[in-house]
Amino acid sequence: MKVLYKTQATATGGRTGSAATSDGAFKVTLVTPKELGGPGGEGNNPEQLFASGYSACFLGALKFVASQQKVKIADDSTVTADVGIGARDDGGGFGLDVALSISLPGVERSVAEDLVARAHIVCPYSHATRNGLDVRLTVL
Repeated sequence: MKVLYKTQATATGGRTGSAATSDGAFKVTLVTPKELGGPGGEGNNPEQLFASGYSACFLGALKFVASQQKVKIADDSTVTADVGIGARDDGGGFGLDVALSISLPGVERSVAEDLVARAHIVCPYSHATRNGLDVRLTVL
């Protein structure tokens, strides 16, 4: 693979700590949610960051495949990622539960479903999770 862009981030403190990119453009305070035994409160967690990244990336993939199909994607199109974490059924650790809800106003449902299927192939987040995570896709 020819890498077109590369970034670097470093986390300290685990789920309750901080993370930042090496260029200083992004910094986040991390806090473990109460549901996972942490203090909760101000800050973010890895699931929120994953949901944000996946939803943005998937919308980018949708725009890419739509342009290939000569379909206009409205500026108010959205992808919402619901990300959960819990103990895996095999008892071997933790797993993620992911669902993407996609809204493509003005795009015929059958066309939208085709674009979503194509985007799920193109999106690098979808590709990275393909063999270890069942991502549910819903066109609204």
